[in-house]
Amino acid sequence: MPYRTARLAETIKEELADIIQNELKDPRLGFATITRVEVSADLRYAKIFVSVYGSPEEGRATLTVLEGAQGYVRGILGRRLRLRYVPEIVFKLDTAISHGIKVSRLLDELKKEGTQIE
Repeated sequence: MPYRTARLAETIKEELADIIQNELKDPRLGFATITRVEVSADLRYAKIFVSVYGSPEEGRATLTVLEGAQGYVRGILGRRLRLRYVPEIVFKLDTAISHGIKVSRLLDELKKEGTQIE
């Protein structure tokens, strides 16, 4: 990832975390964390990966709230960043953390059973 793209992704991540925490007041919004941001090479599109603490239903509800507020969030982002074009944002649910927890639990179960793990 080129330096400018990586820097913009990190800036968007920080700003979105602040916007979600301080600007959005929807009660359906759960405890959401921006885990990573992927910006396209032309800086026109950004995929925002969100991890939500709670059940899968809460994760889907939080994602629905974020998708509904997408235009509002993009507008705030445009005022905070000094760019010619504000990237079009798409929110995605990040399942990597929950997948890692499942793998860790499986490994713990295998250790308890006495199975040799390499």
